[in-house]
Amino acid sequence: MKTNRQIITILTLLIMAINSNAQEWLDTAEYPFEHHFLQTKNGKLHYIDEGKGEVLLFIHGTPTWSFLYRNYIKAFSNQYRCIALDHLGFGLSDKPIDFIGTPEAHAANLEALIDTLGLTNITLVVHDFGGPIGLSYAIKHASNISRVVIFNTWLWGTKDDPDAQKIYRILHSALGNFLYLRTNLSPKILLKKAFHDKKKLNRQVHRQYTKPFPNKTKRYGLLKIGQSLIGSSDWYQQQWESIDTLKNIPFLILWGEKDDFIKKTNLEKWKAKLTNETICVFPSGHFVQEESFDESLERMKHWLNQNK
Repeated sequence: MKTNRQIITILTLLIMAINSNAQEWLDTAEYPFEHHFLQTKNGKLHYIDEGKGEVLLFIHGTPTWSFLYRNYIKAFSNQYRCIALDHLGFGLSDKPIDFIGTPEAHAANLEALIDTLGLTNITLVVHDFGGPIGLSYAIKHASNISRVVIFNTWLWGTKDDPDAQKIYRILHSALGNFLYLRTNLSPKILLKKAFHDKKKLNRQVHRQYTKPFPNKTKRYGLLKIGQSLIGSSDWYQQQWESIDTLKNIPFLILWGEKDDFIKKTNLEKWKAKLTNETICVFPSGHFVQEESFDESLERMKHWLNQNK
């Protein structure tokens, strides 16, 4: 008959086997979190849920995953309940080829996660495509949102933007499909290009962004969300026209002014639209979370304390 110690050992091994989705490439020193999964109709959605208290909900864009927010979660989980999901097709979530992969579809998964976990009084933290995904929930459920933190993102129609049109043409071409699906272009090359100071992206950290996409069949999420930059333009615009729903909610904007992808002119749109915002600008590229972590963390701590 097995002893309690043997049973605990077996259960531990089973949990490790279940969490094998966190594959051998995962740096558990950088990302030392317990893994959770929500079964959706399209596949398993991975998320982490650390700490207790008021909810901080972190929402990533492309080609990143919840790893992007790891250092904020380490810093805040002693005081807040920190939750960060990986969209389907990203990170440690399933990567179904047939999932439509639009921001609208990711937003539906986000809402399902919030409902399943019964989250209330949420502080949203969004970046890149995570902006439209998270803010669409906030607009729909404004009474459930206490604060919003924005890293470089947008929430308006993109179909008339020349830069977006260029990306659209590339990603709908045979060459664009080849580069995204065969060479892992987005996390390997474009992510690095989005850093103003390339030294802030060391090889070990970069590996955590490339390894979730080991082959063609695992990269369709990257391609589909990229194609949605213009493909979902009308949906973005609908959200933008409803943003006044959130006009009384405090916003913190943490903006990388050296971003060549979501340029500083976009910050002016946020300034013109919001009425209760605090803006902090950093000499960073697209990923303030990596390039200016310490500075942005201090600003975020101060702002959260001010807006309790």
